[in-house]
Amino acid sequence: MSMPARLRADLVCGIGLLSRLPTGWLAGDGLPCSMARSIWCWPLVGALLGGATGLAYAGLLQCGLATLPAAAWSIGMQLLLCGGLHEDGLADMADGCGGGRGRARKLEIMRDSRVGSYGVMALAVAMLVRVGALAAMPGMMALVALPVAGALARAGMVVLLWRLPPARGDGLASTLRTLPRPALAACLCLTGALTALLLPGARAVVAMVVAVAATGVMCRLARWQLGGQTGDVLGATAVVTECAVLTALS
Repeated sequence: MSMPARLRADLVCGIGLLSRLPTGWLAGDGLPCSMARSIWCWPLVGALLGGATGLAYAGLLQCGLATLPAAAWSIGMQLLLCGGLHEDGLADMADGCGGGRGRARKLEIMRDSRVGSYGVMALAVAMLVRVGALAAMPGMMALVALPVAGALARAGMVVLLWRLPPARGDGLASTLRTLPRPALAACLCLTGALTALLLPGARAVVAMVVAVAATGVMCRLARWQLGGQTGDVLGATAVVTECAVLTALS
């Protein structure tokens, strides 16, 4: 398979996994998808989703909407674009780690599609933090802060895949035990380049330091509570990292 076709297959895989955006226009017949190989484009998908959210926010401000409702509607649109995928992981992880005794029980609770009190509280805090941080930004700042936060959040997911073993033997995350080194390096380099390109020096450093700290906390929490990572842990890491970066940039 040629390099352009391989890159196109990776984009189809990454966009299809991390969003609800249509990929039919990009997909071609017989393109073999590799989830592990597609990790290089995850930050790009996150930046795309963040950029769309920033454009919506700036547009609503230009229409005369107040900052708080403009931020709420924009984050709501982002949830639609992502299908609430990461938020579902955050709620499941909060319920499992908050309500279970022992790793097996925690993982069992995380499989339950119902949302408990810990999950509701985690979702409420995450929404409040993102809406509040966005409302504190002028429209032009949001246009660069949201793509950076989106890219760093998805890179955090890749770091957890790299640093932690699967917590269970089935599920999506268990199929990503081995990450191709070129794809991993490309993911981290693209994230750093995007951050440095969109933010001035000091803010770029702050954003990256905060993202590393948030991802590190989630990595230690997952290892301690669950013994590894799952798809829900990856989603929770994306939300927590995005919240932390937006807070720092607000």
